[in-house]
Amino acid sequence: MFKLLVSISFLFLCIPSPSAKAQNSAAALKYMESINKELNDITTDMWDYTSAAAHGKSARKVENRRKDVLRSNMEAQKKIGKMPDFEGDKSFRDSVVSFLRLSYHILNNDFAKIVDMEEIAEQSYDAMEAYLTAQEKANQKLNTTSEMLTVQQQTFATTHGITLSVNKDKISQKLESAGEVYSYYNVLYLLFFKPYKQEAYLIDALNKGDVNALKQDADALGKCADLGLSRIDSIQSFKGDGTVKTECKNMLHFYKTESGKDAQTLINYSVKKENFEKIKTSFEAKPQNKRTQADVNSMNSAVTDFNKASAEYNKVNEDLNKKRTELLNKWSDAVARFIDKQVPTYK
Repeated sequence: MFKLLVSISFLFLCIPSPSAKAQNSAAALKYMESINKELNDITTDMWDYTSAAAHGKSARKVENRRKDVLRSNMEAQKKIGKMPDFEGDKSFRDSVVSFLRLSYHILNNDFAKIVDMEEIAEQSYDAMEAYLTAQEKANQKLNTTSEMLTVQQQTFATTHGITLSVNKDKISQKLESAGEVYSYYNVLYLLFFKPYKQEAYLIDALNKGDVNALKQDADALGKCADLGLSRIDSIQSFKGDGTVKTECKNMLHFYKTESGKDAQTLINYSVKKENFEKIKTSFEAKPQNKRTQADVNSMNSAVTDFNKASAEYNKVNEDLNKKRTELLNKWSDAVARFIDKQVPTYK
């Protein structure tokens, strides 16, 4: 129902720039550039995957992007693996191939599991938290493999007298920025999602007429909202953009209010309804000639109480539905604008 961001970060290699100084080792520099060139297609495909996921492309299209990255990775493994060593030094070539194999495994296995987890992520807060945690761990693995390769690249450059000028290309900058966006948004999303899901349990209990569950869910909703409100003020805006934080906070205040006086109206309605139905069943079970004045008075009182509770319920429920829809729309719009602003659209 709400935007889930597939959080992906990827390699940033210290690709030698034209300003790099090769001291008696133009050949070594050319060798490094030939290998790094093969990695560019993977980085481009990774960005397409990241951007497609962020901007709400269809699940099939996003999954196809992941497969594109895997294909590029495998092609690069084969091509780089067939390259010769450099004057007997095969360390950099083999390190790149090892990096590609590890990243392929992570993208093919860890991220495939994440795709499966997304299907059930909204079923519960625990499932959602597990889904986002799995993303984070997969990213950490990718970052670790990238850092290991960067060390090997620097070692090769130093050995062969190359001074690297580290300049991030545009795609690497976009990937790094997207990772920051995901990390920021996911924290707010979990603060929003916990009471959002708890409210769903409350509404389900209301529809079932389960008074005990309704009371417990209202109490739990208040605690979820309180927890979110206690944490959200410590979260800074993102590069001056506080729109998502603001709408998240508005949602938390809504859930807090709903869990209090509004929930009491819902509970009172359910109690009065349950009482009315019990008295009505008992009243109708008695033959008319055996009904006492006390029975009639009890029935009339139950009808009056239920009608009053129903009127209060209808007003509160209508107000809640209107306010909820308004705030959820504002939350969704804020998220969409935030993503469009902070994560460039994929081509």
